[in-house]
Amino acid sequence: MSKHKGKQYSSDFKAKVVLELLREESSLNQICSKHGVTPKTLRTWKVLFMKNANLAFNIEHAVSEHKETIALKSKEVDELHRQLGKRTAELEWVSKKLKSLGFEDKRDFIEPELKHISLSRQCELFGFNRSSYYYQSCIDENKKMRLLEAVDNVYSEVPFYGYRKVHKALSEQGFSTGVNQVRLAMRELGLKTIYPTKSVKTTMANIEHKKYPYLLRDLEINKANQVWSTDITYIKVDGGFVYLAAVIDWYSKAILSHRISNIMDTTLVLDVLQDAINQYGIPEIFNTDQGSQYTSQDHTQLLLDHGIQISMDGKGRATDNIAIERFWRSAKYENIYISEYKNMRTLKMGVAEYIRFYNLKRFHQSLQYQKPMEVYNQSISQQFQQAA
Repeated sequence: MSKHKGKQYSSDFKAKVVLELLREESSLNQICSKHGVTPKTLRTWKVLFMKNANLAFNIEHAVSEHKETIALKSKEVDELHRQLGKRTAELEWVSKKLKSLGFEDKRDFIEPELKHISLSRQCELFGFNRSSYYYQSCIDENKKMRLLEAVDNVYSEVPFYGYRKVHKALSEQGFSTGVNQVRLAMRELGLKTIYPTKSVKTTMANIEHKKYPYLLRDLEINKANQVWSTDITYIKVDGGFVYLAAVIDWYSKAILSHRISNIMDTTLVLDVLQDAINQYGIPEIFNTDQGSQYTSQDHTQLLLDHGIQISMDGKGRATDNIAIERFWRSAKYENIYISEYKNMRTLKMGVAEYIRFYNLKRFHQSLQYQKPMEVYNQSISQQFQQAA
């Protein structure tokens, strides 16, 4: 019984795809889709490319592989055509089932803000009269605004609540409304529960790496550069996901450095940490989650070399790193979600501009409406004066 052999790629092809990845003009998924390779394969190629980059200056070690054929590409196209035909038949079947739904169910499924499928087309797919969708009963606008404000307040305190729990919280506060009204209010505000989620996973532990204890519990944080923390979040662009890493100072809430990459690896977290150290010195404590990027030898050694105490969140405890989690929420709801960046170039420019605004101009309620970088600089100045 013969074993299936994987697709073979030439060295020229691998180098071209890896260089496109390193240019960071497209997401990992976009590049993989364009060239017909898997994310795991491309990550492996990147590691080999970086390890053997010195061979570019030694012609004797250069190799050339030319094993791709037009017949193989033709076979791939035929397979794609076959899959497309199958998906078309499946979508037609689903469309017929959706048209059999009731009026309210159809209306609830329609998403007016969806960009790639117009409202008219959604109504057509559901067999739904568009004029019926726009019909609104007469309601008290003042009551609606009070409801929206109340829902937003609850969500700000407990962003992991779904609409049923938000409704329960409002009921305990004496706010009389139906659970469906709360659901519609959250949809109108664009609020979605933070967890549980089965989206892109940014924390993957390595059982072989050393884990450090959490040092921030009951710690009084009263100055800048006492505690920094970092994290990675994902951002969706056309064709896939990219990754944003940042370092935050817990006392001032200032963002000290950030990086955006189309691949989530140790290089990303090392670069963003080194940037912060180069610009702002070193903290007493550096807190992360237990992801393999942060528990890696390279990352922990960089911290130890600078005499920085290492702190790590408890397993599954996102609230242990609450400072950076709150920044992610602000950045996404105040900039990323409403800007709908299409590619990495505009995303990088937009995020950099938002962080400048956040640090230098945005009032922060927990800082008595001061700006983060203003608080950071005041604290550093006071520490210098006390040391003198």
